[in-house]
Amino acid sequence: MDIDWTHELADQLDLHWSIVRPRLDDLTDDQYRWEPVAGCWSIRSRSDSQAPMQVGAGDAVIEFAQPEPVPPPVTTVSWRMGHIAIGVFGARAANHFGHGGVDYETTDWPLDAAGGLALLDRHHDAWVAGVHALDAAGLARPCGPAEDPYGDRPMATLVLHINREAIHHLAEISLLIDLFDRRDDGAG
Repeated sequence: MDIDWTHELADQLDLHWSIVRPRLDDLTDDQYRWEPVAGCWSIRSRSDSQAPMQVGAGDAVIEFAQPEPVPPPVTTVSWRMGHIAIGVFGARAANHFGHGGVDYETTDWPLDAAGGLALLDRHHDAWVAGVHALDAAGLARPCGPAEDPYGDRPMATLVLHINREAIHHLAEISLLIDLFDRRDDGAG
C-alpha cells in the first residue's frame, strides 16, 4: 500500500484544528487576557509588563525570560495563542515556505481577542499551506540550520514536532477557556 505521508501529516493537524478552532470563534477579550493566578505571563502593554523580557515591535509585548524560571509561570490564552501563531507556525512557515522575517521581536502583538485570532489564523494558514505543498522529497529533505536541534532531521520530523506543539497548546487554551467559563460555579 502506498501511503501519502503529506496527507497523513497535514490531516493530523487539520483534524485537531477543525475541533478546537470553532471553540475560539466566540473568544472574548476577558477570556483572552484572563490571568488564573498571580504572576502570569501574557501579552500586555510594555508599560504594564513586569517580566524579565518584553518582546515585540510596538507597545504590546509578549513576556519571557531566558533562562526560563523553574517552574515557569502560568501563561494566559493570549500568550499561548501568540506562541502558537509566531513561535510554532509563523516563524516556521516564513523560514521554510516564505521569505523569513517572522519572529517575536518584529510582531505587533494584539491586545484583543479578535487581533489574536487573526494573527493565529494567518500563520496557521501559511504553515498548513506549506505542509500541504510538500511532496515526498520535500518531507525527506533536511530542515536546515534554522531548526536547531532538528537541522539535520527530515522536514517530516519538524512537521510532527509542530503538530505536537499545536495540539498540546490548543488543548491548554481549551482548558483555560473552560476554567474561565466555570470560575464562579462554586466548585472547589
